[in-house]
Amino acid sequence: MLPAEIAGAFSDLGLPGYRAKQVFRWLGRGVTSFEEMSDLSKDLRQKLDGLFTIPSLTMLRRQVSAQDGTEKFLWQLPDGESVETVFMRYKHGNTVCISSQVGCRMGCAFCASTIGGKVRDLTASEMLDEVIRTGLAAGDKVDGIVLMGIGEPLDNYDNVMRFLKLVNDPEGANIGMRHISLSTCGLVEAIDKLAAARLQLTLSVSLHAPDDETRSKLMPINERYGVDALYAACRRYFDVTGRRISFEYAMVKDVNDTPRHADMLIKRLGGTGSHINLIRLNYVSERGLRPSSEQTVHRFVKRLEDGGVTVTVRRRLGSDIDAACGQLRRGQMRKK
Repeated sequence: MLPAEIAGAFSDLGLPGYRAKQVFRWLGRGVTSFEEMSDLSKDLRQKLDGLFTIPSLTMLRRQVSAQDGTEKFLWQLPDGESVETVFMRYKHGNTVCISSQVGCRMGCAFCASTIGGKVRDLTASEMLDEVIRTGLAAGDKVDGIVLMGIGEPLDNYDNVMRFLKLVNDPEGANIGMRHISLSTCGLVEAIDKLAAARLQLTLSVSLHAPDDETRSKLMPINERYGVDALYAACRRYFDVTGRRISFEYAMVKDVNDTPRHADMLIKRLGGTGSHINLIRLNYVSERGLRPSSEQTVHRFVKRLEDGGVTVTVRRRLGSDIDAACGQLRRGQMRKK
């Protein structure tokens, strides 16, 4: 519930407005029961416990990287389904990568998350709980959020927008929009809808190929929204929000890592101020696709830079644990 919704419910119960603020602050700290809300009277705690529930996630598995301290969690949802969350430590602060759906229906050829399809959307409270529980379990402050875990965030638009309001609230987690990144495979109408909301978050577009022929092999969504339509939506998003878009590009051996692909990216994005984030593909056994070699990535980067494209190579965190999104959940599904 948003603060105003709690206040409205409490008003109907004859409770003063400050009680709603107290409860919302407690929820932001990660309490799982009204009994923990020590500045509420015992009678009020019992009354609220009889009227409301505070659902919570349960940790099923935790992996900690011996290389860089990255932590990966498998959380069980109240209905028994599970999702993954990753806690990443950087010099500039700590970032939590959260899931937005149980499974995914986008069908990308390189992704473990979409194997088995989509089960359901996550609620705003479940996404918020991912942030809170992961920070508490890691024992460290959460400074930023990326919605790049299991699922397509813009395919769960309403719940994601509610989550963003909750996590941004000063009385709650108070994480600023400029510290939040949202990744999409390219749902054009939803990108336009997000632009109209004029949020100051960072939009990351999973591009992975600069042309229709290659992208359609990797991403079925390209059959619905081709690269021309996607680029046009990105231009509109920038015009409305003024926020530069980051393009995610997983390097797949002998598929999208050739000089020809680099030249097409230069033609599309050179001189536009766009940023390309190259990622060496995480190997997923069920998919069979292989990551490009370090030498190929280096040559690809140099060609892009020589063509005037801003490019970085994502640092690989947690490479000694189940780094690819969806692998922990796949393991849990196999156990079941």
